[in-house]
Amino acid sequence: MISKKYSQTLFMIFMSFGMSVIMSGVVTAVNTGISNGFIERYFNSWLFAFPVALFAAITLTPIIRPLVNKIASKD
Repeated sequence: MISKKYSQTLFMIFMSFGMSVIMSGVVTAVNTGISNGFIERYFNSWLFAFPVALFAAITLTPIIRPLVNKIASKD
């Protein structure tokens, strides 16, 4: 089992993975259609999108978290 102290990092990795899978598929389908070679185009798109999504998550989290904490109510 992985230590709880890595939970935020794991969350960012899994969320980046999931979002890049979905977004790559949708954007590839919209731009090129679901035809011959779709899986290859989709996979190539995802290979580019996942590291970008992970970098964005790692970079933006420290900026966005304080903003959300500031505007969210304290129930």
